Amino acid sequence: MKQVNTQSIAFAPASIGNVSLGYDVLGAALAPEDGTRLGDEVSVESADTFSLTVVGPFAHKLPDNVNQNIVTHCYEHFIEACVKYGRRTHPVAMILHKNLPIGSGLGSSASSIVAALTALNKHFGQPFDNNAMLLMMGEMEGQISGSIHYDNVAPCYLGGMTLMTGKRVPAAVSLPIFDDWYWAICYSGITVSTSAARDILPRQVAVPTALEFGRQLGVFVNALHTGDRLMAASVMQDVIAEPYRKQLLPGFDEARAYCMNNGALAFGISGSGPTVFAACADKTTAQTLTQWLDQHYKQNEDGFSHVCRIPQTGALEQQG
Repeated sequence: MKQVNTQSIAFAPASIGNVSLGYDVLGAALAPEDGTRLGDEVSVESADTFSLTVVGPFAHKLPDNVNQNIVTHCYEHFIEACVKYGRRTHPVAMILHKNLPIGSGLGSSASSIVAALTALNKHFGQPFDNNAMLLMMGEMEGQISGSIHYDNVAPCYLGGMTLMTGKRVPAAVSLPIFDDWYWAICYSGITVSTSAARDILPRQVAVPTALEFGRQLGVFVNALHTGDRLMAASVMQDVIAEPYRKQLLPGFDEARAYCMNNGALAFGISGSGPTVFAACADKTTAQTLTQWLDQHYKQNEDGFSHVCRIPQTGALEQQG
């Protein structure tokens, strides 16, 4: 393969993992209405030796040693895969623009992983298809959380709302979305470790809870396909993780009560938290709830709120 000297850049959006009712199997990409680029960006260009530079508002939250950075691990994993399949490689210089807070529940690690692997795949001439890329992304995410899962990397990479299949091919499928829904999201500013949020969950669930989980997910997917907004909203209640994880989120119960009493269709924890979301039927309601969350749920100056939509596109490539 001829060495490419141009710069490849990829942006990967934030995402909602679980979307309340789909623990580890459902996810949705996020795009703020005001045009804010809520996500991480990675650039790649040819170099004599590998290097990684980390910049951006949350760069200081990452390890100083770039060998501990997930983007470095993505590079190593990608090169190993290229060698395995007989693809020619060369060293690169990478820059990570870390725009998402760590431990925010917005798919921060997934965004870095997706942006890094997308930029690398672009730089090396697209040697891997979407499903192969998703499998690599899931493996990288597993290094962060302790288990392979795709509920953030899949929507971040593909866009829209995605359902994980539990199979290798395809690893995820895209679902219809209600493009007239708005999502009020608020990151409180505190950090919740994904592994800690997993450790707080019980290792087993009761049969009635498992049945409720399966019923809700089935009804929700059917409602998306039939366009039944009221039915979809009616089953958006987390019976697996929220009862345990909400104790990690100061002000959660108050935020839920206010939003549900003031027009939200559904309210829940984004991923492991602390970010929360309120699904809304119109922009005005989303704006009102976003303002309230910004004033009452946000804990410090690192926090932020946005009115978002679910974008149909995920990771975006561009040539430098």
